[in-house]
Amino acid sequence: MEIKKPFLYLLFAITILSCENNETTIIDPDNLLLGHWTAPIYNTETTTFRRSNSAPKESYGVTFNTNNEYVERTSGWCGTPPLTFFNVEGTFELENTLILISTNSYPNNFAWRIISISETELVVKREFTEQEIEHQKLMSLFNEIENLAYSETCSNSSNWTYAAYGSKPCGGPRGYIPYSKNTDTLTFLEKIKEYSEAEKEFNIKWGIASDCAIVNPPKSIECKNNYPVLKY
Repeated sequence: MEIKKPFLYLLFAITILSCENNETTIIDPDNLLLGHWTAPIYNTETTTFRRSNSAPKESYGVTFNTNNEYVERTSGWCGTPPLTFFNVEGTFELENTLILISTNSYPNNFAWRIISISETELVVKREFTEQEIEHQKLMSLFNEIENLAYSETCSNSSNWTYAAYGSKPCGGPRGYIPYSKNTDTLTFLEKIKEYSEAEKEFNIKWGIASDCAIVNPPKSIECKNNYPVLKY
């Protein structure tokens, strides 16, 4: 009996699909959090994940492994295509409905509150940790510095100078910022001092690491479109 080729092709396709579908998700009934969570849907306060049988390669997702291992597949903060995805590794602890996560990438410590969890869906709400709250205070102070620094229009570069700000974990300033000589210089420099000391304490407290490259001061300041630009 002759078997026609179209039938063989169909039989081959069914066999392949059957093999692919044999990969099932292993669910620990004692800890539903363990596994791969992908396809996040972001609402105002919550994020909803769907359980997957594997970690994503070219999209965002998180994995909670045994031995408290945490892996985040991410493209980082930049959302400009083409996106390059990479893994951020860390650890996690589950305290009732709170997931405490630690990684070697900022934020080093953060937390998710489990709103609901099932065999197929995980809904979490971000909860700010002490580290994040302190970092927000640093950013708020730096915003005040920037508002003062750029409060004047730059039309004559000779009326402008610059100051070092911040504290890198290895020592030295994080960078330089221009400011007008017509600014309330005393207030401005006091805020920079406050910010730099606060960042130094933050780095020590939370074990923040960075490169140890020396940040050289700018060579001059130019006014472009009424805006001060540091030239290196």
